[in-house]
Amino acid sequence: MPRPIQATVHPAALRHNLQRCRAAAGAARVWAVVKANAYGHGIERVFPALRGADGFALLDLAEAERLRALDWRGPILLLEGCFEPRDLEVCSRLNLWHVVHCEEQIEWLSRHKTHTPHKVFLKMNSGMNRLGFRPAAFRAAWARLQALPQVDEVGLMTHFSDADGQRFGREGIAHQVEAFVAATADLPGERTLCNSAATLRHALRVRLGDEHAPALAADWVRAGIALYGSAPDAPAHDIGHWDLRPTMTLASRLIAIQDVPAGESVGYGSTFVAPRRMRVGIVACGYADGYPRHASLGQDHGAPVLVRGVRTRLVGRVSMDMLAVDLTPVETNGAPCQLGEEVVLWGRSAHGPVLPIDEVAQAAGTIAYELMCAVAPRVPFAVDDD
Repeated sequence: MPRPIQATVHPAALRHNLQRCRAAAGAARVWAVVKANAYGHGIERVFPALRGADGFALLDLAEAERLRALDWRGPILLLEGCFEPRDLEVCSRLNLWHVVHCEEQIEWLSRHKTHTPHKVFLKMNSGMNRLGFRPAAFRAAWARLQALPQVDEVGLMTHFSDADGQRFGREGIAHQVEAFVAATADLPGERTLCNSAATLRHALRVRLGDEHAPALAADWVRAGIALYGSAPDAPAHDIGHWDLRPTMTLASRLIAIQDVPAGESVGYGSTFVAPRRMRVGIVACGYADGYPRHASLGQDHGAPVLVRGVRTRLVGRVSMDMLAVDLTPVETNGAPCQLGEEVVLWGRSAHGPVLPIDEVAQAAGTIAYELMCAVAPRVPFAVDDD
């Protein structure tokens, strides 16, 4: 039989999370962000559940090709735009919208030969300092694009660095919103500002000053991590707070059980020493499967797992192909564990309970994005039947 580890994608949860983002966005249309192979879920696996979105946003031309091959005829937005001039030929062929964030991309467009003008989003660097034109240079870039026969519509875009912050202040989005509004006040074009965190936390309820400017939702929001069942402002809030559902379960099984005497260690480096006689379950999952090695390096801080639907924790170091879990909480009020028992590393247990991926990420000192995207190719995927 194959090694007993599997990742499962949950379409019903994807549909639910999309509706949650849509409700938070009000009248705005929703880009479903499927970059990085749909945050590790697989574009083909999530597409049937997310095709209710108004458009898809991603990075790679190859991923755009995959969406068109799935018969998606709606908008597709390249979030980083083109990487070289010949990419514009693919944009023309596939009818892709693309971001323009630097002078070079405008120059490439000016030399591009096309029968169908392109739809673009001009990106402002309102404070993130990654991509985009600074506010002082934004209007000149907009004017250049407007003058090009190769360009049909010019949308306006920015990206928040701290939408997951705890206050609507300098640490949050206010300064970036103010910069964007000041530089684009009288410019036509559709606007997109909000990522997942800004959509859920600010899109419908933030107003600027006394002018009661339109909601931040604007014309489009860009729903990313929230679609995939992670709270965009974790650990301040969990998925229950935002009414999101896990869209990926990583589960395996017990392949061995060890009776460990008090004082003996478990795993490489002897980082965990049994404080009492205990039963330890060995699970077919390790860092070669994408599970974070740093999820359990010390004596008392192992990441949470579910065994038979009961919450317990890792003990000892995660190794390449295996990890160890404390079976005490599982067996205290239940029968002794047996080989083949279900172990949920994150997601939904067949026994009912849910282990949010955000909790595992926090224990490993990382974020849910990384865990989703890091699931290794050797882990088989399945899609549940709802």
